Amino acid sequence: MNLIKFPVVVRDRRMETADVVCLELASADGEALPAFSPGAHVDVQMPEGHLRSYSLVRQAPDRRGYLIAVKREAQGRGGSTCLHDKVAVGAALQISAPKGDFVLVEQSALSCFVAGGIGITPLLPMIERLVELGHPWQLHYAAASRTRMAFHDRLMQLASRGGQVFLHFSDGSSPRMGVAAVVGSLAATPGTHLDCCAPARMVDDFLPAAKDRAPETVHHERSGAAQPLATEGGYTVELASSGQRHAVPGGKTILDVLLDAGLDMPYSCGQGVCGSCYTKVIAGEVDHRDCFLTEDERASNSAMLICCSGARSAHLVLDL
Repeated sequence: MNLIKFPVVVRDRRMETADVVCLELASADGEALPAFSPGAHVDVQMPEGHLRSYSLVRQAPDRRGYLIAVKREAQGRGGSTCLHDKVAVGAALQISAPKGDFVLVEQSALSCFVAGGIGITPLLPMIERLVELGHPWQLHYAAASRTRMAFHDRLMQLASRGGQVFLHFSDGSSPRMGVAAVVGSLAATPGTHLDCCAPARMVDDFLPAAKDRAPETVHHERSGAAQPLATEGGYTVELASSGQRHAVPGGKTILDVLLDAGLDMPYSCGQGVCGSCYTKVIAGEVDHRDCFLTEDERASNSAMLICCSGARSAHLVLDL
């Protein structure tokens, strides 16, 4: 069940870049919102009822508001376009309590961050926390261009207080980031921690490059789906507890179909990243599209993420 707890109002909005909007979400009742750890996110309930997850950039000084940054995703499921085009100052929304497993290790001797695009959002509060503590850090940040690099000016301010920022643009104005080369250049001492938040292809380069490091010093979060959602349809899903069968048509995911049927399903990111909609599979062959399950879990065909994955067989039986 999705625990949407807090009514909020859009107190302010501004364009950080041409395709990234910053929204300040203020407590509707004037009460303080919960404190959060750097790297946390909240689920935001859209006006049409769908949920999307967004990293928390910072908490307002009065603790009655959160700042989120949302990139317009033309190929997404409509959440980002809704927040860009339909949600104005004064709009009422609802959010969950802060949550997430992508957390900062404050005791590290050196924190090295690798960011791609909107993946900077959970890393920025981590960097701000390290600046507050006076701990060393460095950031390697890739974006399409200088004008499309979110929070560029704020990062330069933070770097002037003791950190290092290395910028990479794909428009030809600077060398593109070689993730493996960046990771290889970083000290592998026990006190060095690596944190990466980026699109799937960058994370897929980051993890092999860091595979020889101590696992507890390597942390990552994907900022988007690794593959397109399985919306080909043409199969049925059976719920084992009730025997109900639901046809999955083209253009819909399993999660879409079950929500349309009025079922209260747990989910959050809608992209196969967070694992909130993890579901056991009793029968049928899954078309896996997530980046959450291990290769062994996918091969066993014993579980799936219903927000993004579909069926290779004509029928799936799920433990629901």
